[in-house]
Amino acid sequence: MLRNKTSETIEKTVREEWSQTLSALVYRIHDFQLAEDALQDAILSAWNSWPYSGIPKNPRAWLLQVAKRKAIDQIRRKESFAKKQSSIALLSELEQEQGEHRTDMEIPDERLRMIFTCCHPAIDKRSSVALTLRTVAGLETREIAKAFLTEESAMGQRLTRVKRKIRDAGIPYRVPPPHLWQERLEAVLSVLYFIFNEGYLASSGDGLLRSNLCLEAIRLARVLSKLSPDEPEVDGLLALMLLHDSRRPARTNKAGAMISLEDQDRSLWIRENIEEGDTILRRILPKRRIGPYQIQAAVSAVHAHAPDWKSTDWPQIAQLYRTLYQYSPSSVVRLNEAVAISMIQGPQAGLKLLQELEEQGTLEKYQPFYAAKADLLRQLNRYDEAERAYEIAISKSANPAEKDILRKRLQHLKKN
Repeated sequence: MLRNKTSETIEKTVREEWSQTLSALVYRIHDFQLAEDALQDAILSAWNSWPYSGIPKNPRAWLLQVAKRKAIDQIRRKESFAKKQSSIALLSELEQEQGEHRTDMEIPDERLRMIFTCCHPAIDKRSSVALTLRTVAGLETREIAKAFLTEESAMGQRLTRVKRKIRDAGIPYRVPPPHLWQERLEAVLSVLYFIFNEGYLASSGDGLLRSNLCLEAIRLARVLSKLSPDEPEVDGLLALMLLHDSRRPARTNKAGAMISLEDQDRSLWIRENIEEGDTILRRILPKRRIGPYQIQAAVSAVHAHAPDWKSTDWPQIAQLYRTLYQYSPSSVVRLNEAVAISMIQGPQAGLKLLQELEEQGTLEKYQPFYAAKADLLRQLNRYDEAERAYEIAISKSANPAEKDILRKRLQHLKKN
């Protein structure tokens, strides 16, 4: 029983404290790979010692302390250590910290500092997002590879290269001064939303949600908002995530099965989140510095105030997506507009727009496209075509809960 409790505590600590511990460690030793290796060694030490010595009062502080000691050992083992003055200085700093038994793990922008480092303009956006998902969101390489629709080995190589680039280029581990924000703010916001979405619809695991990632993205957005009160898009992203997250209690049933937006019990939605999202939008939209996140938040707000699916103001939704396309022209935006059009003009009109998108070939790997196509074909009684579309959607879904709801729709279709 004690062994099981210890195992659960270690797993919980690693899952919940990985990112903040790693962020603090990277900040101290200025080397992503060394920090990650040292933390992995510390976790192994926990597995070996906690069952016998007992669980520390502050497991996270214990991990940080042991990981710093492991990092010191690795630095000492370097053959060229005597010739590297920077390593000598770093070793001295770390040893001094060890002597002081510092546990300063509660720096409010610890992970925000990590995100800004990952999003340095010298790093391409794809690598920035991947590295942040690894270090801040704590995703495994295989999970990130799934999110990027690539091989695990290729993603591992990408992560190794970008870690080395940060180290060799001497990219500083800091939240930069305000005059340097614009060159990387877009990437930072993109990363935060990516983290939120990974929590909102997990690309791995058995469940639909990884709520801790959603809440962490919202927390970081709040910190970022306080640091940049004159950036409407920061608040736009915060409003968007709050409005999306308001649906969390209604997105699954007691068994963990996914419930679509169309069928959710809206009385379960978190009203505080909706009210806060509305308040933010009322404050920033009059500034007329509109951006993609503000528009998406406005879409979510329209859904939040509709009493049910059919009563949604679909003309307004369609108009918002047309506006969003001007700021962020993509096939995904057109897909969402097509769904809104189908609610206004009927499934045939929506399907026509989907066929135009299909001819462009930009959504051939995008699961929601096939799910939307299947739903419209089903409404038009084109059951054989709908069945094939559902099967493709299922094959392209990475989340078991999402696959389950698509399978149920397919099974229902076959009964007709």
